[in-house]
Amino acid sequence: MTTKPKYVILLGPPAAGKGTQAARLSGHLGLAHVASGDLFRYNLKNKTELGLKAKTYMDKGALVPDDITIAMVLDRLTRDDCAGGALLDGFPRTLAQAEALDKALAEKDNGIGGVLNIIVPDEVLVERVTGRRLCRTCGEPYHIKFNPPKVAGVCDKDGGELYQRDDDNEETVKNRLTVYWDQTSPLIGYYTEKGLLVDIDGNQAIDAVTEALKEAVVAL
Repeated sequence: MTTKPKYVILLGPPAAGKGTQAARLSGHLGLAHVASGDLFRYNLKNKTELGLKAKTYMDKGALVPDDITIAMVLDRLTRDDCAGGALLDGFPRTLAQAEALDKALAEKDNGIGGVLNIIVPDEVLVERVTGRRLCRTCGEPYHIKFNPPKVAGVCDKDGGELYQRDDDNEETVKNRLTVYWDQTSPLIGYYTEKGLLVDIDGNQAIDAVTEALKEAVVAL
């Protein structure tokens, strides 16, 4: 009997560590890591039909419609490396996207195997983001609390000046969190009703979060 592809969704607010954990978990599971942010960058850079459509909205500062985002993801899932399933990072973000994904997978006699929801208190997320610093010359990342340079404001690698990105300020982070919770609350209820949601404590060491995710996957 052939094992059906397995699709796992990774949910979590900005700065919850989804990217780091997705990279670790996808390797552990042997599943392709499909990140919505990467898809947008790929389609914009390569000026695909979907990328050009998305750009018309982004240039106006408007949200990209669900149907374009859904089309990008479904197109990605048809590639060879997704033949055994995929770990979805940053998608779905809305109820409409979740329902479209379920419909598309059902047509292929498939479905979501589980939804891992990384939980981190908002105040911790704000601290994580506002404390981030980057080297102006080499781009090396630091954090004033969790990963500080040896000399404040100076890169350990090349002595370059460290700076804070414009969008790493408290107001912007709180706005992003508000948008996330507005969009995601229905998703949490949606997947809870289906018995697919597993909450993961993301307010602990990176390795501990990884182990919790692995244990959750085993129990799916």
